[in-house]
Amino acid sequence: MTAALPIGPHAAQQDLVVLVDAEDRSLGVCPKFEAHHGAGRRHRAFSLFVTDGRGRWLLQQRAWSKYHFAGRWSNTCCSHPRPGEGVVDAARRRLREELAMSARDYQVLGRFEYRAEDPTSGRVEHEIDHVVIATALGPARPDPTEVAAVRWLELAELRSAMAADPTSFTPWLALVLAELHTTGPADRIPA
Repeated sequence: MTAALPIGPHAAQQDLVVLVDAEDRSLGVCPKFEAHHGAGRRHRAFSLFVTDGRGRWLLQQRAWSKYHFAGRWSNTCCSHPRPGEGVVDAARRRLREELAMSARDYQVLGRFEYRAEDPTSGRVEHEIDHVVIATALGPARPDPTEVAAVRWLELAELRSAMAADPTSFTPWLALVLAELHTTGPADRIPA
């Protein structure tokens, strides 16, 4: 296994992820592909959920060309902060890149650790995932290389759909919803 690279002036390449310990302390960086290969390497990530401010949440169906969990429905967008980039800045960047949209009132609600293996590709997610919410400022215009489709759902509808067909959703989505429910502002996150 390749050793972690130290974070330095040349580490801000977009294909690098930040390796972290169980407390989310930076250990260095490694290529994104390597972090998702073999047993997986724990790294920092975020899951952004955008609301319309009227009780609906934006989901995306991951593009069929994604190297892991392709075609599955998930939160609005998720990715990894680049070395030296904050979680909210990374969420803003990826929202623009994947859906060509902007949002306001970003909040980091909490974080959790998980590990999941994609049964189709064999790729592994082992992440400290920061849950971020924001309110949409306009419509989504998905990049088809990133997103196959989008839809707005109320959380009750989403939970029903996940219970009916859990394999159509990413494995981290249930954990994101649990974090929303336990740490989210009571007036914004219904049970």
